[in-house]
Amino acid sequence: MTRLRIPLKPGRPHVGSLISAGGIAAVLIATLGACASPAPAVPSAGGTLRLGYFPNITHATAIVGIESGIFAKALGSNVTLKTSTFNAGSSASEALLSGAIDATFIGPSPAINAWSKSSGAVRIIAGATSGGALLVVKAGIASPADLKGKKLATPQLGNTQDVALRTWLLSQGLKTDTQGGGDVSIVPQDNAQTLQAFETGAIDGAWLPEPWATRLILEGHGTVLVNEKDLWPQGKFATTVLLVRTDYLAAHPDIVKGLLQGELQANDLVNSDPTQAQTLTNQGIATVTGTKLSDAVIQAAWKNLDFTVDPVASSLKTSADDAVKIGLLKGVNLTGIADMTILNGLLSAAGKQPVSGL
Repeated sequence: MTRLRIPLKPGRPHVGSLISAGGIAAVLIATLGACASPAPAVPSAGGTLRLGYFPNITHATAIVGIESGIFAKALGSNVTLKTSTFNAGSSASEALLSGAIDATFIGPSPAINAWSKSSGAVRIIAGATSGGALLVVKAGIASPADLKGKKLATPQLGNTQDVALRTWLLSQGLKTDTQGGGDVSIVPQDNAQTLQAFETGAIDGAWLPEPWATRLILEGHGTVLVNEKDLWPQGKFATTVLLVRTDYLAAHPDIVKGLLQGELQANDLVNSDPTQAQTLTNQGIATVTGTKLSDAVIQAAWKNLDFTVDPVASSLKTSADDAVKIGLLKGVNLTGIADMTILNGLLSAAGKQPVSGL
């Protein structure tokens, strides 16, 4: 398995983001052993799968699948797995739409944006994570009214947490704009930069995914103003989904089936053995970032997440409507964006309940 990590070109707004491109030599190559005892690999005609993911706990299922060797075994020895890491959804979707990768774990908002601007050239084929996004603020901010005139951060303009923050602020009567103006100034920036800015007082808070939200709490001494799960029915909303190019899905349904089989096995491990899953996830994050998370951070962040292959399809429509409401997306028809056909076939064969698509 090959991992590709190269910086975005100078001038791009996604500071610290990572993207892969065909023909660029890998700067990190690692052969991973197997663990657990995954089911036999799905027979495949062979080929290559270029898979993207983020070094975040919200992508734990992906990281566990890669680090444990579960994905490689499920795909079979005649499929070459190449992985690429990203720090923001737009760079991952750009890589997908340009053909640099074939599939990626990604947040719902950039997945919806990719669907919209490509006229259906991508499909969500599974969920991965629900929950794990919070608005963390400095001491003294106790209500939405206290945010007026303050500066908050999100990972990237138009990403899943950015849409959530702008929508919530609007619901509280607080206006924002994409230039950082309005009642509350929003500064999209790299998550690591956000932690530093919060610690120095350059920003007053941030709406972030895990583990960064917990790091702001434990390392930056912040407090939770909003846990996003409290804003959704039954606390369920998509944080990470699995997105694939439609043409790749049509050309290699056997490889996609193997990937989904691997995700189911990785998801089982994540939920049945959290201790091992946290170790593997931290190992994978360190491989990409060069730094492990503290046990306190990963254990606290883990409690805010629900790892599930259900894409919580109803939340996808709400997220799209929210993006339209705040002016970050034109009206879009999501019919067909979430195709659960292969996943539900695997779930049925395993005696599990099917999940809904769109």
